[in-house]
Amino acid sequence: MTVSAIIVAAGKGIRMDDNVRKQYLLLDNRPLISHTIEVFDECNIIDEIFLVVPEEDFVFCNENILNQQNFQKKVSLVPGGDRRQDSVYNGLLAIDNIIDDSIVVIHDGVRPFIRSEQLTECITCATDYDACIFGIPAYDTLKKVNSSGFIENTIERNTIWLAQTPQAFKYNLIRRAHENAIRTGINGTDDAMLVEQLGIKVRVVTGSRCNVKITTKEDLLLVRAMVKSGA
Repeated sequence: MTVSAIIVAAGKGIRMDDNVRKQYLLLDNRPLISHTIEVFDECNIIDEIFLVVPEEDFVFCNENILNQQNFQKKVSLVPGGDRRQDSVYNGLLAIDNIIDDSIVVIHDGVRPFIRSEQLTECITCATDYDACIFGIPAYDTLKKVNSSGFIENTIERNTIWLAQTPQAFKYNLIRRAHENAIRTGINGTDDAMLVEQLGIKVRVVTGSRCNVKITTKEDLLLVRAMVKSGA
């Protein structure tokens, strides 16, 4: 079995409202994305890593990330697309060592607190079920709110889960899902959604509330506090 990892870090970070893209902001004196790559580099069952970033950032990434850390695995840079979905597809096209049971694991580059054993669990699940994602049960009360800002109803939360990454799939399945989305004009908010559109069931395994996606300045403050506390 060959396992390829796609780390998606091609976003512009508009919600962060910073001159530096969020994936390059410092966390414990290193670019945030370096922490994420390190976890994948240390995961024994991952064979290769594809880092998807804006093409104009290739020089920066080589000089300030890849050449500054002694990663053991090959990390290939892939140009990002206009949408996250396009960036993942570019990563899929960059993988050329495909065999029948190849697995690809896709992860948001700005989720640095994933652990190696969690990656292994997600990948192992995908070998058994073809498609597997991390998620956590909804823990707050959920409200459906209309465009005027008023509550329409309260949503039963017992069956509601919040999707996370990593998400792992058989390579041929996730590529078929992306190409179906291109043909039909589907705009998915995550890769599992594209697989669902094929009528394929996706297995969910329990993730962690520590697996924070850094989107806003408040998120960055939170994860810096987590690092400081040794979380």
